Amino acid sequence: MKRYNITVNGTAYDVVVEEVDTQGTVSAPVSKPSSAPTPATPAPSADTSTVTGGTNVESPMPGVILDVKVNVGDTVSEGQALFVLEAMKMENDVNAPCAGTVVSISVSKQANVETGTVLAVIK
Repeated sequence: MKRYNITVNGTAYDVVVEEVDTQGTVSAPVSKPSSAPTPATPAPSADTSTVTGGTNVESPMPGVILDVKVNVGDTVSEGQALFVLEAMKMENDVNAPCAGTVVSISVSKQANVETGTVLAVIK
């Protein structure tokens, strides 16, 4: 058996691969599968190093930002729609995880984002 780390759409997985013979039988003893996927640390999409102590609003899935519904300095309530994300030919709202003030926006319309990309910071 060989062990590999594989990253798919920004999420890292620890996988174990077993060799099989031509009849499809396992040539090594079967072990339990690896634990749950280990989340990868997504690469930052923009410089948010000047913002400290805020709550990141992250993309829940890969897609394209169709609309940015807020501006820096806007006060938002928990659950308020901040972005419209197109994923799998569907439009999805990305909502505020908490109430506060938008201190930075890291993406613009038509930006391609991956799962975990920081879209904005609320403080």
